[in-house]
Amino acid sequence: MIKPFRIDIPQAALDDLTDRLSRTRWPNEVADAGWDYGFPLARLKELAAYWRTGYDWRAHEAELNQLPHFTTEIDGQNIHFVHVRSPKADALALVLTHGWPGSFLEFLDVIEPLARDFHLVIPSLPGYGFSGPTHERGWDMVRVARAWAELMRRLGYERYGAQGGDFGSGISTALGAVAPEQVVGVHVNYLPTRPDPDAGIALSATDEARLDKIRHLMANRPPYQTLQATTPQTIGYALTDSPVGQLAWIAERFAQWTDPRSPISDERMLTDISLYWLTATAASSARLHHEAPRGSEPCPVPMGVAVFAHDITQSVRPLAERLYDIRHWSEFERGGHFAAMEVPELLAEDIRDFFLTHLKDDHRTATR
Repeated sequence: MIKPFRIDIPQAALDDLTDRLSRTRWPNEVADAGWDYGFPLARLKELAAYWRTGYDWRAHEAELNQLPHFTTEIDGQNIHFVHVRSPKADALALVLTHGWPGSFLEFLDVIEPLARDFHLVIPSLPGYGFSGPTHERGWDMVRVARAWAELMRRLGYERYGAQGGDFGSGISTALGAVAPEQVVGVHVNYLPTRPDPDAGIALSATDEARLDKIRHLMANRPPYQTLQATTPQTIGYALTDSPVGQLAWIAERFAQWTDPRSPISDERMLTDISLYWLTATAASSARLHHEAPRGSEPCPVPMGVAVFAHDITQSVRPLAERLYDIRHWSEFERGGHFAAMEVPELLAEDIRDFFLTHLKDDHRTATR
């Protein structure tokens, strides 16, 4: 059963947040630390003070409630989603999937331009936000993809496309694998390509540089990823009990993964962080890092790839083409990991271009 949903955070939860922020126990910081030891103390105090005294959750809640929200239960798990129908009755449907530390909020700025041509289904991942925490093992990317296939079936969509970045990329390709008869194509704005010494492919200097960056990341796994992949419950205690801990944990990712030319506003970032805090989903969202490596299947449907210059890594096309049926490839000089929030106009146009032209215009490469 699909039920309408309205965001209505209890005032007691907002008062508790304010109280906890006012009682923050701050660590010291060495002189001239900068980013050498982690998130700078002065910047975090600035964000915490604004979250406590200037940020207005109720205003953002009212704005979000202008969207059509729903919930349904799939595979024993509550699933929250936004469903926006295009004025074009015969429009193709797209399921848009976020990652960590994002949420359905990532797609707010692409809804209007994409809804002109597509019906949009924007779920919250199991364990994230208004989907609420997961309660059992096994919610890997393939299981999420199967849940999305069931969601789209319940909504009456027989054919649809999938789009995502971060975890949303892996879930979208998994959706193409588990529902190839329904998924017309997959568009991603994050597609890791591992070095393959046996590929026997001549690569450009640019591609070799990208592989060097990937090798560095593989050899130096980010600390947040290690903790969430190995002990998500342990880190979850701190993040669920301390709003400043949750703030630093996510704000650091936004600071480091975005293009400096397209920063995400403090308002939007705090709304995303508030969503994690107010739903107490720090631990359950982190569990996807623990489960994710267990889910992987080949994606047989046509794919479009958007590569953003300031993302964590940049895909190497010759290696990607060995694994996927790439029909569309775009390179962007602006934008980072949160493309839908940073450069929504570029991402929305690339998504539209892929789904409306990819069968007629193979292997396009655009630089913008």
